[in-house]
Amino acid sequence: MVVQILPDDKAAETRVGFTVTKKVGNSVIRNRTRRRLREALRLVAREDGLPSGDFVLIGRDKTRGRDFSLLKDDLRQALRKGLDSNFRENPGRSRDRAK
Repeated sequence: MVVQILPDDKAAETRVGFTVTKKVGNSVIRNRTRRRLREALRLVAREDGLPSGDFVLIGRDKTRGRDFSLLKDDLRQALRKGLDSNFRENPGRSRDRAK
């Protein structure tokens, strides 16, 4: 799984998006993968909380077969790593980084 994070301390809410491409499988498999990610995030957010900002979780092929407790641990680790990365170190970083 891949987690993309854009923290925004000014935002009043946390927005989350889920993406699973056709490479993962047919619509049934993609939806099952998306549901697993959604439930893992729901449980992790309830236990650890989520800061305000934008989050995108991208499901990969191995996401659907991963043991659920390991999936939650992976998600927890990815969120911690993403939030502790250079976004916290460079709070002035804007959304228009590509310019």
